[in-house]
Amino acid sequence: MNFHPAIDITKNDEYYDNLYKMVNSYLDSENDWLAQLSNVTALLNETLPQINWVGFYLLKDNQLIVGPFQGKMACTRIALDKGVCGAAATQLKTIRVDNVHKFENHISCDSASFSEIVFPLFYPNKKATLETLIGVLDIDSPVFARFSETDEKGLEKIALLISEKVKWPNSPTL
Repeated sequence: MNFHPAIDITKNDEYYDNLYKMVNSYLDSENDWLAQLSNVTALLNETLPQINWVGFYLLKDNQLIVGPFQGKMACTRIALDKGVCGAAATQLKTIRVDNVHKFENHISCDSASFSEIVFPLFYPNKKATLETLIGVLDIDSPVFARFSETDEKGLEKIALLISEKVKWPNSPTL
């Protein structure tokens, strides 16, 4: 895909349909969960315009621990009651924030991030509960209100695909 920075291609469903196909194809071609997550972050970082961080936080010992990511050095551990990642994890739903500086308990890992979207990930074929939570997919942007409803819908499908296709370790905790 060839992207032009002056055109916001993420405002159409075709963009996300193509990105979904790319992620799906890659996940089908690799069976190691760490390699899968690592290259999915690279793919999202390469293809999503106006982002400055994308990665996974994985649930371990009742906290979120940084996993594969692309961007500046990140917060290593996030309590479940802190930040957008903690809120998405405990509320078991996607959280989109137009201005992270107005989000209660926001954790500022990178002062250049102004908006954020976080998707919880669950073990496949399991009801969404804290016991089935694997972690979250976190995407930050240096632009206020970067993520639209179209972004949320498209990326939510990709997060669900990741939950279903990644070859997660058999243990209920990573």
